[in-house]
Amino acid sequence: MDRGSGLSRLARGVATVVLDALLPPRCVTCDEPVDRPGSLCLQCWSGLTFVTRPLCAVCGDPFETAPPGEPVCGDCLATPPPWGRGRSALRYDDASRPLVLGFKHGDRLHLASLLAGWMRAAGAELMADADVIVPVPLHRWRLLARRYNQAAVLAHALGRATGIPVSDRALQRVKRTPSQGRLTRSQRARNVQGAFRVAASRRTEVAGRRVLLVDDVLTSGATAGACARVLLRAGAEAVDLLTLARVV
Repeated sequence: MDRGSGLSRLARGVATVVLDALLPPRCVTCDEPVDRPGSLCLQCWSGLTFVTRPLCAVCGDPFETAPPGEPVCGDCLATPPPWGRGRSALRYDDASRPLVLGFKHGDRLHLASLLAGWMRAAGAELMADADVIVPVPLHRWRLLARRYNQAAVLAHALGRATGIPVSDRALQRVKRTPSQGRLTRSQRARNVQGAFRVAASRRTEVAGRRVLLVDDVLTSGATAGACARVLLRAGAEAVDLLTLARVV
């Protein structure tokens, strides 16, 4: 063992012990004491519901029991979304909401690697085929107010973990739309019409490539659908969708 590297690891270990003694690690959701920084307490962890199989092969919506034949839900059979496969790590519910919103609005960017790890597990088959990762963009005025795009933070965490390149400027939000929060499904779809484009100077970053579109929460699919259509029109070979959480 190199003496210098051994001393460096020892120094980091001592610093960690001292820091934990002065500022004990807390649960990232409820602030209860935990064993190590960036983790959840047992109660918050046990409350999370991860999206697991059986699920719809197209949108990733979980089934209570495995259906016979091709596992595609009724909504996707009736109106197929423009992306090929969709996957999500968590159900967006009362247990996961504080975690997701804390990351999205509360500057808890230190959670990115933890959350991206869950997304990697949920979307392993998608990431195996992906040539480039593209986050759903924010309009420039919303980005200025929020100071960061949570989808881009997740995309870069995924890129660092997998080596897949991230193109966070190819897809642009050119129309400032109202919040989708209180809108119906049809209103959401109308709200994002014409809201996105692929920058002409960056079409080569998506053209002919399998794109992994990344966002924080999938609700109606209107935003992801609008982004996927724009990417396909720009020449993307295929678009898959990976989100941290989804409404079930």
